[in-house]
Amino acid sequence: MATFIHDVQCIFPGEKSLNSSIRFDGGIVAAIGLDEPVRGDTVIEGRGRRLTPGLIDMHVHGVMRFRFDNGPDDLLAAAAEFARFGTTTVLPTVVPRRGPDTLCRCAALVEALDRVKHVKIPGLHLEGPFMALPGAGCDLIDGDVKLLEELLDACRQRVQVMSLSPDTPGIIPVIERLCERGIKPFVTHTRATADQTRAAIAAGARHATHFYDVFPIPETTDPGVRPVGAVEAFLADPDATVDVIADGCHVDPLAIQLAVRLKTCSGVAVITDANIGAGLPPAEYPTSWGYPVRTKPGDGARIADPNHPSYGVLAGSSLTMNLAMANVLEWIDEPPAMVWSMGTMTPARIAGLPEAGTLAVGKPADAVLWQDDLTPAMTWLDGEPVYAA
Repeated sequence: MATFIHDVQCIFPGEKSLNSSIRFDGGIVAAIGLDEPVRGDTVIEGRGRRLTPGLIDMHVHGVMRFRFDNGPDDLLAAAAEFARFGTTTVLPTVVPRRGPDTLCRCAALVEALDRVKHVKIPGLHLEGPFMALPGAGCDLIDGDVKLLEELLDACRQRVQVMSLSPDTPGIIPVIERLCERGIKPFVTHTRATADQTRAAIAAGARHATHFYDVFPIPETTDPGVRPVGAVEAFLADPDATVDVIADGCHVDPLAIQLAVRLKTCSGVAVITDANIGAGLPPAEYPTSWGYPVRTKPGDGARIADPNHPSYGVLAGSSLTMNLAMANVLEWIDEPPAMVWSMGTMTPARIAGLPEAGTLAVGKPADAVLWQDDLTPAMTWLDGEPVYAA
């Protein structure tokens, strides 16, 4: 079905905004700037509203009441919900755990990918298992190329990203093997020294995910001298990129502003790191972890069981990508087209998705028409509407 959208503010991430029209046909952007629709087109009046590429979430564990680690049913149910938040591409983030069923669980998730509707999933994001610091239920396992190959084989070449720690023993061969197989190594969960981090970057791990979070300052060994570590190594490297959880809780907006000042919007992406409760009204929600979480605006999901030893502690994010974009549009003093790249063009480039994140003739027609409150009026995937408010 061909679609002609009249009178929209087209956002070309990293470039400009332009009041124009746009036409989708055959799953791609067929034309920009036509004066009139082609006979037979479905015509939509944009009324001057913003039209952007669909948002891309590189790091997300779940949404609403669904969590990818719970298995294929939750994967499929979650996938159907992302369009309502303007997200057209996700990398479902799962945590490989020790145990005899790990490979089977990964294989089951991969088998479900071809049944996904309403969102694009280029591949999985494995958060672990080669981590140096706990969090998100991650195991702490030394670098092991044999185990890596077993995991990747179980996932049938459908891994897009693996997160790991530079201070994990034996991690450099793992990073090198990931790069050889075309998989993006992301850095996270680390107290690495600057030298350890630079070694990981040199080996190919040039991106840091949920930057600042679980990146503690190294131990002070010389009183009065502030130590440097992974954060400083990534900020100082002009070729390294980072992503942040832009909910105003996990990362102070000032820290995000610093990263953008050093790297520009083309070097900083936004993610949600979302889990159960994301996209739902503020309330308490049960989880598969054995305790409920409480969500509220501007905050993450927090453990809501008063008998739990970590009562009130963050237990993931309740962010959605449209809210992340609303936040950085407010926090970052750059032209809007530049800021929009943080949720579109920048994550597409970082994750190795050359067809995503742009509005350009010949590119897939994954797009969102936004209402004034930055909730989608309509979301398209390959030119087909997958959500309408």
